[in-house]
Amino acid sequence: MFLRGLLTVVVLTTGILASAHFVLERTDTGAASDETTLALAPLSLGNPATAATLTTRSPLQQSTNLSEEIAPPPYQISINIGSGDTMSAILDRAGVPRKDANSAITALRKVFNPTRIRQGQEIKISFQANAETLNNAEAAGSGEFLGLSLLPDFQHRVVVARGLDDAFSANSEKRVLTAHPVRAANTISQSLYLAGNKVKVPNSVLAELIRLYSWDVDFQRDIRTGDAFELMYERFSDANGEPVYNGDVIFAALELSGKRHAIYRYTLADGSVDYFDDKGQSAKKALMRTPIDGARLSSGFGKRTHPVLGYTKMHKGLDFAAPRGTPIYAAGNGTVQYAGRKGAYGNFVLIRHNADYSTAYAHMKRVNTAKGRRVKQGQIIGYVGTTGRSTGPHLHYEIRRAGRQVNPLRVKMPSGRKLQGAELADFQAARATIERQYAQQTPLVKLAEN
Repeated sequence: MFLRGLLTVVVLTTGILASAHFVLERTDTGAASDETTLALAPLSLGNPATAATLTTRSPLQQSTNLSEEIAPPPYQISINIGSGDTMSAILDRAGVPRKDANSAITALRKVFNPTRIRQGQEIKISFQANAETLNNAEAAGSGEFLGLSLLPDFQHRVVVARGLDDAFSANSEKRVLTAHPVRAANTISQSLYLAGNKVKVPNSVLAELIRLYSWDVDFQRDIRTGDAFELMYERFSDANGEPVYNGDVIFAALELSGKRHAIYRYTLADGSVDYFDDKGQSAKKALMRTPIDGARLSSGFGKRTHPVLGYTKMHKGLDFAAPRGTPIYAAGNGTVQYAGRKGAYGNFVLIRHNADYSTAYAHMKRVNTAKGRRVKQGQIIGYVGTTGRSTGPHLHYEIRRAGRQVNPLRVKMPSGRKLQGAELADFQAARATIERQYAQQTPLVKLAEN
């Protein structure tokens, strides 16, 4: 006797769509009158009205119990992590029995810390469907819990699975990803962000572009209508060709007031990565002019009427207005000399970079470092707030040379590394390769979401 069955179940993230198409063929090697066929029969599982319309090519000789002949298929639901969610709460909400949930979380801890799940992250939870699930579109979570999977980062997948002995095990899998370059360019009419968005450059890439130029460019004052940008960055796609992550900037050029400023990513002999201009001069300087992303320059350096005191007073720094909680970065490598409350400055950090230069950061909501610590350029040292003598959330930023405040927008920043000799020749060869690669690319429109 030969039996063949095909069953398809459509899975929705909110539950199970209780409809299916299946084919059941039964053939006995005996007389032709014993042949029974139920073919190409659309039905709604659990819907007697639809089932009543079925017809057969010949009368069925005996009843057929589909639940015995065809095992229900597994299915999967997806849950996005919300604010304050825990792994235990997520599994409970999905209908996973408490015992199974605890066993799965115990296994997960061997490869991933469950407390590190992030808001917005997706968790996929698998079940073995049963009759209740197939007959009830609202019965998501019904059936045997099989396991879960999540992406702790774009390169890995963590999987927890039930074994034949009903015990759970976990492993971390390296995802097969392919990197390819993406090219974009546009003229700036209002801001770099708007110009980038018009040609579908992800915000994460635009933020990186701004950071790379923040040593030399004041994005509040130096950008004018008619300026332009060119950009090439990495995009990673999975084995199905779907974009999953936007990577590093490979090449960028800003044309500001008719002058072109190009930078190229280059891997040095020691394995470190930096960005250099066409002459081999590092794009990075010893200090950043604007140690914050996406902020508005609300007050410059010089005399002004103080917003709290009401009289004219020298303002010895720059104020960057930004929402509370916006990260503040160390402007350069150095040692923290002060971290804590300091009078009108509110929550305050002072970093000494070398014998000549130090930087100060004031009015923080929270300090994220401590006195005596070594910090690296770009490291988060605190968050925007409105502590001390302040009328609203902003960062007050100072550059001090020989102990005296100087204008961050005018001070000549100490230069970074300059490539020479064989290293410069290697860079120039890498630069030529990047420029050829850029010329060969055409813009892509399908974006990775990150």
